[in-house]
Amino acid sequence: PMFILMGALLFHTGMATRVFDALDLLFGRIPGRLSYLTLAGGTAFATLSGSSLANTAMLGSLLAPEMRKRGYAPHLVMGPIMGVGGLAIIIPPSSLAVLLGSLARVDIGKLLIAGIGPGLVLAVLYVGAVALYVARNPGAAPVYDMTLPDWPTRLKTVARNIVPMGFIVFVVVGLIILGLATPSESAALGAAAVALLAAVYRTLTWRALKAALESTVSVTGMVFVIIFASAAFSQLLAFSGASGEVVQAAVAWDAGALMKFALVVVVLITLGMFLDQISILLITIPFFFPLMKALGFDPVWFGVVVLIAMEMSLLTPPFGLLLFMMLGVMPAGTTLTDVVRAAVPYLICNLIVIGLLVLWPGLATWLVGMMG
Repeated sequence: PMFILMGALLFHTGMATRVFDALDLLFGRIPGRLSYLTLAGGTAFATLSGSSLANTAMLGSLLAPEMRKRGYAPHLVMGPIMGVGGLAIIIPPSSLAVLLGSLARVDIGKLLIAGIGPGLVLAVLYVGAVALYVARNPGAAPVYDMTLPDWPTRLKTVARNIVPMGFIVFVVVGLIILGLATPSESAALGAAAVALLAAVYRTLTWRALKAALESTVSVTGMVFVIIFASAAFSQLLAFSGASGEVVQAAVAWDAGALMKFALVVVVLITLGMFLDQISILLITIPFFFPLMKALGFDPVWFGVVVLIAMEMSLLTPPFGLLLFMMLGVMPAGTTLTDVVRAAVPYLICNLIVIGLLVLWPGLATWLVGMMG
């Protein structure tokens, strides 16, 4: 609940907007500036919100109208917002990672930390996708005149609006890595730090606090119901012997471990085309995690792969939720096909990261090994 409260406070107190304003000053007049701002700001907010939907909604409302006004190609408006919007699933404090860890009985702290490396690599790949598109289509991101303050003023703004947020990220993530706090304790400290910072900025109003608390209670109640239902479902499968039989049959199947892993990933991505993330987790966790463990795969590493597949599910037609959120903020005449085309490069980036995780599992596990 504290992770959810932290993200809600950031959104309702307007502190996330301060981060975007400060980052905007750093990018200056470079081609594709607003797309890069989307990626940088979205990554920063992902480390604080824990919610892909909140991340995408904020980016869509703040930056999509401005990019359209400046003549950006629809591809450069929609793609970066959808791509980086999903990063909140992977980068801590991901609320879905907390739920996954609870349902799969995987150490939540390790799962959160394991998402940092793949999440940052994804962000870099997204930047590369934008840079490649701008290089091939210079007219897609028109450069426009803007008045910029001098560098001392810019750096002062960055120090005032970004450095304190960096401290909060350290509180949330650093204490878990150092072994000085559990995920629950770290989340509580993070929520308190956000509230304190909002009070310093004089944006912590009763109205904002009430909205944040109502949002937290609503989402937390839903999560508890989901965990209860999942536990009942898992127990039912265990008592019936169905999950054990499926795992034994899969292990006995005459195919290599990597082939079975690839099939599991394909199933997850395919289910993501038609089901929401929580339903997918409820259906697959009782089967896939025991199977991967029996095949010798690290549960934390596999958990990160599942989170990436869940991120992809937000962008896969016909029912990808972020596709429809993006369609809702675009002008009339934009079709679902246009939105899907804009999402394709970012889906490819996710597949590349899954491939990197297979080639180098340490991308997800090296930070976990440093935990105190």
